[in-house]
Amino acid sequence: MISSMALNLLIGYGGQISVGHAGFLSIGGYSVALLSTKLGLPFIVVLPLSGIITGFIGLIIGLPAVRLSGHFLAVATLGFGLSIPHMTLYFDSFTGGYSGISLSRPEWFKSDLSFFYIVILVTVIITWLLINIVKSRFGRAFIAIRESEVAAQSIGINLSFYKTLMFVISAFFTGLAGGLYGYWVGFVSPGDFTVMTSFLLLAMIVVGGLASIPGAIIGALILTILPELTSSFVGVTNIVIGIAIVLVVLFRPHGIVSLLDLLKNKSLSKKKEVQKNADL
Repeated sequence: MISSMALNLLIGYGGQISVGHAGFLSIGGYSVALLSTKLGLPFIVVLPLSGIITGFIGLIIGLPAVRLSGHFLAVATLGFGLSIPHMTLYFDSFTGGYSGISLSRPEWFKSDLSFFYIVILVTVIITWLLINIVKSRFGRAFIAIRESEVAAQSIGINLSFYKTLMFVISAFFTGLAGGLYGYWVGFVSPGDFTVMTSFLLLAMIVVGGLASIPGAIIGALILTILPELTSSFVGVTNIVIGIAIVLVVLFRPHGIVSLLDLLKNKSLSKKKEVQKNADL
């Protein structure tokens, strides 16, 4: 959910296509593993630092990316996503190479249930933060850039600043998600977040609904549950996900979240009709 919402901020609200967000997840996971095992830092310090480090990498990626758009930006971010696993293998003396890095949780949430509550709490806080960012002047600037860069620039919006800011914010929250993953699994390796993870995140926001925080949550739920239901059938998972994407694009191009808006509009229409009959 966290990764999906962070990506939706960049693509759905900002209109900046990224297919390399698995790289940010990997950076967040490795940051947690290295900071906790090499430096012995506590969880309360390591998790925010994983987001800050990933956000800094997002800044480095965002600075040259502001000059790109459309499929050029997609190819650039794809290259970033593909390069991170190879970099972790190249610096094997530092990252463990194919062997990866093992890490353990602090004593006060050793059990999966207790850590699950931590994940829920962090998810709720991040959801609240992202909703407020979207409603702030930053969010309005992101939407303006998505609709028309020329029009946004004509009203005084600094394109370079806000485009870079999108990458930093999105990378920061994605890094936190990668850090939580590292603690949850207790292990990070180059194969944890491949390019298929990036495509899966992209599928989540398309299925759930672009430019919608609830849509990102719904998409994450659906495309996390579907693979679990079909995991016993070899090769079926990708087919089911592909069919789900095609059906949504054909029949609900604004995502499944648009069904909630449809139901809401029908409910309001019904209330108005009841009120009108009562007035008569």
